[in-house]
Amino acid sequence: MQTELIKYKEAGKFEETRFEKIHNVIFESSQEASIIVAQEIATLIKNKSAINEPCVLGLATGSSPIKVYEELVRMHKEEGLSFANVVSFNLDEYYPMDKNNIQSYYYFMHEHLFNHVDIRPENVNVPNGSVSPDDLHQYCIDYENKIKELGGLDFQLLGIGRTGHVGFNEPGSHFNSRTRSIILDHITRADAAPSFRGIDNVPRKAITMGVGTVRIAKRIVLLGWGLNKASILKDTIEGEITGQVPATYLQDHDNTTFVLDQGASAELTRVKTPWLVATCQWTEELELKAVVWLSQLVDKPFLKLTDKDYNDNGMSDLIVEEGSAYDLNIKMFNKMQKTITGWPGGKPNADDSNRPERATPERKRIIIFSPHPDDDVISMGGTFDRLVQQGHDVHVAYQTSGNIAVSDDEALKFAEIVKSYNEDSKEPNAIIDDLNNKTGNEIDSLEVRKLKGRIRRSESLGATRYLGLKDSNVHFLDLPFYETGTIKKNNLSYEDISIVSDLIEKIKPHQIYAAGDLADPHGTHKVCLDAIFKALDDLKGQDYMNDCWVWLYRGAWHEWESYEIEMAVPMSPDQVLRKRHAIFCHQSQKDGVMFQGDDNREFWVRAEDRNRLTAKKYNDLGLADYAAIEAFKRYHF
Repeated sequence: MQTELIKYKEAGKFEETRFEKIHNVIFESSQEASIIVAQEIATLIKNKSAINEPCVLGLATGSSPIKVYEELVRMHKEEGLSFANVVSFNLDEYYPMDKNNIQSYYYFMHEHLFNHVDIRPENVNVPNGSVSPDDLHQYCIDYENKIKELGGLDFQLLGIGRTGHVGFNEPGSHFNSRTRSIILDHITRADAAPSFRGIDNVPRKAITMGVGTVRIAKRIVLLGWGLNKASILKDTIEGEITGQVPATYLQDHDNTTFVLDQGASAELTRVKTPWLVATCQWTEELELKAVVWLSQLVDKPFLKLTDKDYNDNGMSDLIVEEGSAYDLNIKMFNKMQKTITGWPGGKPNADDSNRPERATPERKRIIIFSPHPDDDVISMGGTFDRLVQQGHDVHVAYQTSGNIAVSDDEALKFAEIVKSYNEDSKEPNAIIDDLNNKTGNEIDSLEVRKLKGRIRRSESLGATRYLGLKDSNVHFLDLPFYETGTIKKNNLSYEDISIVSDLIEKIKPHQIYAAGDLADPHGTHKVCLDAIFKALDDLKGQDYMNDCWVWLYRGAWHEWESYEIEMAVPMSPDQVLRKRHAIFCHQSQKDGVMFQGDDNREFWVRAEDRNRLTAKKYNDLGLADYAAIEAFKRYHF
């Protein structure tokens, strides 16, 4: 895809839908999109340098622009891209915040960009989170004036918060607002909580460029990644301009492009319900998506939908193609019915032509990959239990130690227990001292991280033993990318992929289960899934891989939509309780879990609610009524 494809196009001339009010481009992945955005920025820098002018960049922080900065650094080091003519202005900073704090945006920008390129230090402008309260008002005026003196921003890079904020312009921000201090919305603070090890540590205030400041930029590119942003992006792109969604003010900017990945675009009308936009090329998958949508819209099960229901809701062409509502309804009912099985490993000595899994071999070798030490039981504990009970050779692989999710108080409790049993040991004393003397967001010492990892490991063994699995079938991979001691992880490495590959090579599985839930707030699921996918690519030529099926589960943060599900495993009320007990084995994660986002429910409650909701959706479509259902989608490699 060429850079010019993301250049601004006038509203009404860039899409085939009347719904959208902001130019947007959808990419297969955020990685691909980030490279294209970086190329546009690099071209601008070069063009301004060629005419001996400064290139004034407005820059964003957070997870969204990281890959853009990585590509700019690569171009600097490998292609000679110079930042000597660049003057940068960052959007915002927490207040109060010392610039040397690892949570500061000053630290973030130097860590990800400025320390690795030749930008002049005097050309770097990040709001000062240490300015005194008495001087803050004038400081904001001066920051604003400095941008104006340079003729405004040539290019503004933005992310978007789930409140619809750009920068820290929270709901209620004015169209013409300028650089100022602001109180952060609770949702914004909840989203930042993982980086601060809990919402109580997140500052309540910030300094931010205003909406009016951003809007004077000559060019604006907003990055939107992931399912978490899909809803607010639909509101921003298709909704009315309102101060309650400050990003909608960008509809009035004459050169703005939203750059989205597949997940972030999921709620847009042309993606979610394309039949409302234009004539569709109907595939069986799209038919199922449409019929599920219609069934939910008119609150009828599949088999009660009529020709009129289809005609009244923009789907008359589908009925023409299929012949009648009756024929289509039966077809979709049967397709959903075939996803249901009580035998996730395949039912022995049974006709498997209408089942999601193969009957043979009767006893399968299975690996359940779990990014954190509790994702297996949270997301597929009932299926896990059933696979063991049905006699399969089940292995569980915990990809990371999960140590950063153990609170200091929890670790201190265990260290004091160890000390009480062994007064002569120096290690517990050192750990206790480290925990008691820890300040702010200081990184845990290696000894503390080891203890926290051991806590998670022992909890995992408690859960797997409860479900009847031998300890020898439990594998703790401790992938190196995770072991930084901070929320920010290293990039996936060959070593990470090799560890995953070696386990697959050793087990030679017929089934692999992996976490396809990519909305966790600190990105570990995505890296862990990438490690599995890359390992599968490396092993693709092996004979045993021809007989290996991969099933993706969700449940910790989102669930598969009904039309996406390819295997639905029902649970009885007793199995729901067994799953709950297995989750309870992870005691350090039960009360006051550190990384739960803005959902205050404990993970066991979330999991049960989602499993019950999935079962209800099946029942509402006219299928059998179950207490709960765990859902899976097959990945083809």
